[in-house]
Amino acid sequence: MTTAPTASAAPAASPATTVTAVAHRGDPYRFRENTLDSLRSALGRGADAVETDVRLTRDGVPVLLHDATLKRLWEQDRPLAALSADEVRGLTDGRVPTLAEALAATEGHRVMLDLPGAPGTGAVRRIVGVVRECGAADRVYYCAGAAAMLAVRAADPAAEIALTWTSLAPPRPALLDAVGPRWLNYRFPLVDRALVDRVHRDGRLVSVWTPDTRRSMRRLIALGVDSITTNRIDVLHTLRRTA
Repeated sequence: MTTAPTASAAPAASPATTVTAVAHRGDPYRFRENTLDSLRSALGRGADAVETDVRLTRDGVPVLLHDATLKRLWEQDRPLAALSADEVRGLTDGRVPTLAEALAATEGHRVMLDLPGAPGTGAVRRIVGVVRECGAADRVYYCAGAAAMLAVRAADPAAEIALTWTSLAPPRPALLDAVGPRWLNYRFPLVDRALVDRVHRDGRLVSVWTPDTRRSMRRLIALGVDSITTNRIDVLHTLRRTA
């Protein structure tokens, strides 16, 4: 005999409403990527978290920059690693924020820190140290390849990690044991139902980057991914609201 649901029983949440919306480098179609204006705009337009890239200046200050040089964004063909934080500030009119400034500007919100360029152990320790000094360890998580994430795990045994993986072949069990990622982070075209099911069976979450069309986002939501990192946070937020 079938028992009718009680009045207090709630319907299952739609996958579209539960997927985590992560803003890739902020809101780069409205403001220059990895700037405070871009991060604030993304949070104001419905992002659950912002993703940003972190590199070190010559004097060891973590700043928000994806590229190894200032050329693409700031028209200064100078390597970041050859510049002090003060020099970067002068060359960009103060618009390349330090990690500490970005964490202050996003207070109360989740932040995914991407560590591009295969940073060394010392650089990773410095970045993790600034997160700790800013009291943000409970809302920051990290993404990058295996070497960087092994360094993060060594620097902070409690860190939340999204291991970026670019192959359909699963990561080796020994690597997963060493890194201890909560998430596996994939480029979105790689993701299909079998991959999502496999990652979930192993007790991990699936994050993807960077679909920017409604069609791609809908496909990924239907597959059951847990997080989408996109340059079009407004589009993803609209899909969630109308689901």
